[in-house]
Amino acid sequence: MADAVVIPGGKFGPGAPLLMYAGDVAEQRGATVHRHSWSQEFPEFDQPGIQSWVSGEIAPLVDTVGGRPLLIGKSLGTNAAVIAAERSLPAVWLTPLLTMPWVVAALDRATAPILLVGGTADTFWDGDIARRLSPHVLEVEGADHGMYVPGPLTESIAVLGRVVVAVEEFLDAVDWPDRAR
Repeated sequence: MADAVVIPGGKFGPGAPLLMYAGDVAEQRGATVHRHSWSQEFPEFDQPGIQSWVSGEIAPLVDTVGGRPLLIGKSLGTNAAVIAAERSLPAVWLTPLLTMPWVVAALDRATAPILLVGGTADTFWDGDIARRLSPHVLEVEGADHGMYVPGPLTESIAVLGRVVVAVEEFLDAVDWPDRAR
């Protein structure tokens, strides 16, 4: 049985649309999805200590789940990239904090496949770094940190659909979950 751990961002919980649908993709593949909510107020997100704080929240859940779960994280949750690197876990990182050197360093140490999703209007996104870190990248022109694009709301909803397709294609490309199990 496969597992997926959904790690929220700082503003919205694991039921926010990007995380909800990415987790649903894993669930439709037979995974048990574990949706984490922060247990307390997080410290400053732009200081290196945040990585330890996020790890302290997520590592016990990953330990409980066991095996090699897929990690799905947004923004603040991408600080868990250090756990993915240490444990060689595949991951989907939505709007990763690519302007935080410790997040980039953890992503650079990844040995399992990772999907990076971001938008060109997101101040935390760096498309060049993303493409250096992984061959699996969805970059949306004009999308901000919430993956909203200018114009009618339906345009942003269409972006959500593109993210779901990118997650599906990524999991197909890396054969997750391993169907040979």
